[in-house]
Parts: sequence; C-alpha cells; structure tokens
Amino acid sequence: MPCYRCGTRQVDPDRGSSPWRRGVRANRQVLICPSCQVLPDLAGDLDRCPECGSDRLARRLGEVECGDCGAVSEQVVPASGLSADGDFLVPDGQNRVASDLAEEVEQALRRVLRRFAGSAPIG
Repeated sequence: MPCYRCGTRQVDPDRGSSPWRRGVRANRQVLICPSCQVLPDLAGDLDRCPECGSDRLARRLGEVECGDCGAVSEQVVPASGLSADGDFLVPDGQNRVASDLAEEVEQALRRVLRRFAGSAPIG
C-alpha cells in the first residue's frame, strides 16, 4: 500500500520496527511514509478518536482502535472536509498516482501471462 499523501510505496522493511505510520482517513486505513510524517498539516488530514481526540488510529476488521487510549469503535471523528460515509477521498495528485500504479500492474500482468502463453503445457 502506498503512502496516501505522496504515493511512495513501502518496500520490505529492515529488521526492527517500521518507520512507516498507520492512520485512518475517511474511515479507511492509510499508510504514511517517514517523509510525510514530518509535514505540519498531517494531523488535519487524519480521522480522530472519539474518546481522546488522538489521530493515532488503526483500522482492523471493521473496527478502529486508538493507539493512545486503546478505545475501540466503529465510528471516528472525520478529518475536516472529509465525509465519514466510507467514501475514500484522495488529495490532489493522488488519482494520477493510482492511475500510474494500475498501469504498472497491468503491464506486469501482461509480461507474466505472455511467458505462460508461450510455454509448453505441463503433463
């Protein structure tokens, strides 16, 4: 899953904890790369815990858990300007990143399928 802000994709992490951060935006789980974590407007983009107001949330199996107070709920306080009805809204430029990723996946599938089409059947 890429960073929701810049589109950078996470690579296999080194041993130890990952420098990437999880968050919830528009009631969906997102990842935040280390570079985007230092941006001053990050907190305004993320949903907040209804109990303590923290933006350190993780979404699992239809529930959202707060990393600060441990509260588990199905509802979160949406970030300003975002809807909480489950629609995933992306910042400007992210549609291009999603389109580029879809094109890259399509090209990879074509390469793989072309290899299988040219091979002799097993058996």
